[in-house]
Amino acid sequence: MDILTRKNADAIVKASLQAVLPDEAVQRALKDYKPGKGKTLLVAAGKAAWQMAKAAVDTIGSVDGGVVVTKYEHVMGEIPGVVCYEAGHPVPDENSFKATAAALDLVKDLTADDTVLFLLSGGGSALFEQPLVSGEELQDITKQLLACGADIVEMNTIRKRLSAVKGGRFAQACAPAHVRSIVLSDIIGDPLDMIASGPAYPDSSTCAQAKEIVSRYGLRFSEEAKTLLDNETPKSLDNVTTMITGSVRELCAAAAVKCEELGYEPILLTDQLTCEAREAGSFLAGILRTHAGDGRKLAYIAGGETVVHLTGKGLGGRNQELAIAAAPGIAGMPGAAVFSVGSDGTDGPTDAAGGYVDAETMEAFAAKGIDVFAVLKDNDAYHALKEVDGLIMTGPTGTNVNDVAVALIG
Repeated sequence: MDILTRKNADAIVKASLQAVLPDEAVQRALKDYKPGKGKTLLVAAGKAAWQMAKAAVDTIGSVDGGVVVTKYEHVMGEIPGVVCYEAGHPVPDENSFKATAAALDLVKDLTADDTVLFLLSGGGSALFEQPLVSGEELQDITKQLLACGADIVEMNTIRKRLSAVKGGRFAQACAPAHVRSIVLSDIIGDPLDMIASGPAYPDSSTCAQAKEIVSRYGLRFSEEAKTLLDNETPKSLDNVTTMITGSVRELCAAAAVKCEELGYEPILLTDQLTCEAREAGSFLAGILRTHAGDGRKLAYIAGGETVVHLTGKGLGGRNQELAIAAAPGIAGMPGAAVFSVGSDGTDGPTDAAGGYVDAETMEAFAAKGIDVFAVLKDNDAYHALKEVDGLIMTGPTGTNVNDVAVALIG
């Protein structure tokens, strides 16, 4: 491993994540908050839910009750007046349903004088769920969507129609109380109706679009689930105020600043990356090959969210797969590295935030008897990268604003 380049990569990752932690953003969003005549209740859902809820309670002093639902191992302590739950992601589980039922119970029978602070971050689609089909079928449909290569907008278009809280239905459940929604965006372009499937925002997708997605990917639905596809979601809500607090653009900008501090010339390729993870990795390696002889220190930055089409039964995540797909293309190229991380600190169903490869990685794989192409076929990037110290480990970060990939040369 190129120790200096790895050290630079770790510094870029750390600086990028530090810039998009939600504490300051939530404090900013609530600095002028004045409690009304009624109760102030808090509901937070998503991978950054605990961090956002802690920041909110610290800012406004106290709440009259609250529910947090976040990913396993993401609760970092007690929050006064708030009950914290941990639940399944990316596939919802019984704890997802239990926590959401508690949130719905908290907001029932409210008045127009009451306020619900609704703190939303990526991952909420799995974590915040009250299914209108059986839990088993919802889990099966979620797994189908994850395996077929559907993007996040397509997935959420389906999930909204099978849920009692998605697609604006949670805001309806809070009415007539006012919902003050603070959102940490994890979807490219920040479509508010798609982030965590938009529990408190009018839905722009249609039943026809949902049925077309089911047909295109050949998804298996029960007759009950097919019937739900015809139930239209709310197209307007008059009891919600929404504010976005952070997005992938800030993540990329922070990466660029740190790259420049380290002597690289940063070049933002896109903050709207949407393609197969392995294609993105191969593409970034190709860019480095093109500019390897320029004599400059360059850093190419791409933010967004790639997808993985599952063909095997290995362990990994989209960021790890992106990195490992770049390894053959940069083999033996001095000063070259490609790394990619998820801002939440957990890439897929693993404890790694992402993966790192450099000019020496292919040689390290060969020494361990690892065939990169077999690894990609089996979607087993985690175990391969672990063998060569290529995993990036941050632990849960408390934020979630998509991913950032960086390709270094020189």
